[in-house]
Amino acid sequence: MSRQVRRVAAAMFLLFAALFVNLNYLQVIRAESLTSDTRNRRQLLREYDIQRGSIIAGTGGQAQELATSVDTEDRLRYLRVYPDGPLWAHATGFYSFIFGRSQLEQSFNEFLVGSSPDTFARNIGDLLDGRERRGDDLLTTLRPAVQAAARDALGDRRGAVVALDPRTGDILAEWSNPTYDPNRLSSHDGPEVRAGWDELRADPANPLLNRVTSQLYPPGSTFKLVTAAAALEDGIGAEQTFDDPRTADLPQTSADIGNFGGGLCNGGNPITLRRALEVSCNTTFAQLGLDLGAEALIDQAEAFGLNREWESQFPYEPSRIPKELDPPQTAQSAIGQRDVRVTPLQMAMIVAAIANDGVLMTPRLVREVQDYEGRVIRQYPVAPLVLPGSAGPQAMAPENAALLTEMMVGVVERGTGGGAAVPGVAVAGKTGTAQTGGDNPTVWFVGFAPAEDPQVAVAVVVEDGGEVGSEATGGRLAAPIAQAVLQAALQPGG
Repeated sequence: MSRQVRRVAAAMFLLFAALFVNLNYLQVIRAESLTSDTRNRRQLLREYDIQRGSIIAGTGGQAQELATSVDTEDRLRYLRVYPDGPLWAHATGFYSFIFGRSQLEQSFNEFLVGSSPDTFARNIGDLLDGRERRGDDLLTTLRPAVQAAARDALGDRRGAVVALDPRTGDILAEWSNPTYDPNRLSSHDGPEVRAGWDELRADPANPLLNRVTSQLYPPGSTFKLVTAAAALEDGIGAEQTFDDPRTADLPQTSADIGNFGGGLCNGGNPITLRRALEVSCNTTFAQLGLDLGAEALIDQAEAFGLNREWESQFPYEPSRIPKELDPPQTAQSAIGQRDVRVTPLQMAMIVAAIANDGVLMTPRLVREVQDYEGRVIRQYPVAPLVLPGSAGPQAMAPENAALLTEMMVGVVERGTGGGAAVPGVAVAGKTGTAQTGGDNPTVWFVGFAPAEDPQVAVAVVVEDGGEVGSEATGGRLAAPIAQAVLQAALQPGG
């Protein structure tokens, strides 16, 4: 009998020990991750008793609230409101008592509810004085005029536009279309929230997706900037000439690469690297890829950020190029086809680095956090981006970045990018038309201005040929969109 009692006692002891370990694991080790989990309804419901901080774009008289909270008489005291919700949805994200948080609402949640370590002393003072806790405001780098220009220029087309300040990495605009209204998801009406969510999830256009940061596209000829950078870094000059065949024969295969429209790039005469970029000559850049080799092409792409991750203020999808390429794959990758995939943000970062003397900058969406009395809680300074495995932020030599800038100006002034020209301003750019396996291409324009003193870099992508269909090109469709965004960004007070 005593043996049985001992066995029961031992079993009970083990059960209590397991319970003790599990409670400590949940309350200590996993406490932070459970608290920040967007599925944690209990935590979310507690947050609704706090006046959540605002998200703000612009400065001075141009400042706009993108998200704010209003007091209600509901069980959920504060209602999250987005005054111009669809315009900013992919930057702010949504705040829902059923479906949690996304984008800035998620990544800066501890500031927005006033629970960051930076505010510990203030919160203790508020508690002792009987004041209600309030959230802190996010001051973003977004500029309303530039964002509106991106929306208007893209129109009803499916795609994305992003604008950066190449000197700082500040995101001036990020527009993804189609968009959605986060107000519907932030409602306190449960059935309405679920109906809105179901509609968004069922939409094949995927309006919840931030195409700027999280959609991967084939870059097409915009990737020739990476190939050109690798060539310049390898000592190949802008005036070096190449043969001008109608097609480039690929080794190890019967396939070949032809030029757009099947023609010659320079009438069959030798063509310089500079001119090949201006007219986006596939055969030249395919041969250049073969001459450079896979290692040099991959190294240059990774120097610009492909295959790399970095600490970010917002969620993003890393762009990629295969780590191993055979010769045919190298030639195809050199013109932005095959398996190269990039986000619009990544392409904007590449042209911004070229504009910034070859130096990558960390993309910045939030510049500082302020409390309800305007005191600065935390600042996020401008910072060069040092990628994992890199010695520094220099993606290419300053002299080669300057030369590539000159070549990109030629693209707009004498080549395929004329649609992006801004009167009185030197614009540096590159068009792209990527075949996707379907009938209609994905088309691009990337660039910056003014070329001699860069203040804004842009990337524009239009899916499925826009309204033009199979006849779409980057110069015809994407370049004029970029022009409108560049003009808006360069306007005083824009």
